[in-house]
Amino acid sequence: MQVKWTRGSLKEEQKLKLDKKSMLLYAITDRTWLNGKKLEDEVEKVLKAGATFLQLREKNTPFDEFLETAKNIKIIAKKYNVPFVINDNIEIAKEIDADGVHIGQSDMEAKRARDLLGNEKIIGISAGNLEEALKAEENGADYIGIGAVFHTDTKKDATDMTMDEMRKIAAAVHIPVVAIGGINAGNIMELKGTGVDGVAVISAIFADDDVFEATRNLLKLSSEMVKA
Repeated sequence: MQVKWTRGSLKEEQKLKLDKKSMLLYAITDRTWLNGKKLEDEVEKVLKAGATFLQLREKNTPFDEFLETAKNIKIIAKKYNVPFVINDNIEIAKEIDADGVHIGQSDMEAKRARDLLGNEKIIGISAGNLEEALKAEENGADYIGIGAVFHTDTKKDATDMTMDEMRKIAAAVHIPVVAIGGINAGNIMELKGTGVDGVAVISAIFADDDVFEATRNLLKLSSEMVKA
């Protein structure tokens, strides 16, 4: 599956607009699950299996190693024509000319990120409620990650979001919305009817012994969930 993205009109402040289909299966890396496997190899399997978006998340990796990994993964993402963003680190994103960044509520406002990266780049923002989602869109985010929708060990301090809150957010904003937090093959269909455009997953892919099959299965389930 190839994902395309285009810039918006001048009236829309020329911000980059993502096809909502790019949110269908948003893969976020986590090398803690690799058990000695090479991250680049696993990422290639994930993209080959059909993941529609990729975020490199390296919370505790030294800068030089982070930079080298980002350069390598950018090449893989380009090969599969998948949007590739860096989690939190704008310096890395600028250095390798990534497609953009994903930032949390406590990291940096979207306006500041836009000033640093320019209108051509993707800015994704995390939101835990309707107010944060509306603010992210107003500040120029290209998409919003909402959650945590289920309990997750990745962010232990995250509060679970209700299905009603998800529906309110999806109905209120005009940019793509991806659900995140504890989503896996066993619970993804519980998101039916919320209006989200897809799911973002970490361990549901990278903790699996076969990331290719895990990705392919989740892509199928996400497609069914979004259409339901």
